[in-house]
Amino acid sequence: MTVSLPTTAIIGTGSMGGAILSGLLSPAVTVDGQIRVTNRSAAKAAALQSPAVISTASETDPRANLLAVTGARIVVVAVKPAMVAEVLREIAPALAADAIVISVAAGVNLTTMEVILPGAVLRAMPNTPATVGRAVTGLSAGTRVSAQQLALASALFETVGTVITVPEHQIDALSTVSGSGPAYVFLLIEALTGSAMRMGFTESDARLMVENTFLGAAELLAAGDLDPRELRRRVTSPNGTTERAIAVLEGAELGGVFDRATAAALARARELAAG
Repeated sequence: MTVSLPTTAIIGTGSMGGAILSGLLSPAVTVDGQIRVTNRSAAKAAALQSPAVISTASETDPRANLLAVTGARIVVVAVKPAMVAEVLREIAPALAADAIVISVAAGVNLTTMEVILPGAVLRAMPNTPATVGRAVTGLSAGTRVSAQQLALASALFETVGTVITVPEHQIDALSTVSGSGPAYVFLLIEALTGSAMRMGFTESDARLMVENTFLGAAELLAAGDLDPRELRRRVTSPNGTTERAIAVLEGAELGGVFDRATAAALARARELAAG
């Protein structure tokens, strides 16, 4: 399926901004206009310049951000949270009346954005698998966003994965699951790899077993209509070895552990938002 997007600007093309840029450059995506990106560093800007991308640096052109957003229909602000308000004030005079501005910064709420900008604003929380096109992105719309504009923002983030639209009061909770979730998975991989090594396997063999088991299990889940509970049941033969291992894991009350982990992450997100 081909996605068609209008002129798009990305302010701050670090890891997340760069992942979004990669999505825009996918063969399945057509941008009817220009892709414009900015960075502070001239070297970084030069590295991103291509026939498909106009890349400028504020280091060499103080008007880089203003020029990038002029005439753009979609503006993604991918700078650090502490810089978002400053950048919004900077670009406000150059924004088109129908432009949508999307922040991917944690802790900067829609009210703050709407005070600075008169138009449509949204918050997006993509996670790090965006860099390989497998993101889960939470998207929250401000009070001035039309259904068409929300669809346009969704289409943008669908270029790097899956999009879930949620009310803003759920965006921090979403980030404790999908945003922090890759770290939880990596921790589980680390732990199981360690167990394999303590059973006598070399690190390379342990990693090969564990990492490919996680990849295979995820592919198996994605390939069919069965939920994780049923897939787990099918692996767990009655009175077998897996059943014995699962009993140990269930005894550790993993559900409660994850409840406490996500609650701790949410509490910290609220602390950061409060400054």
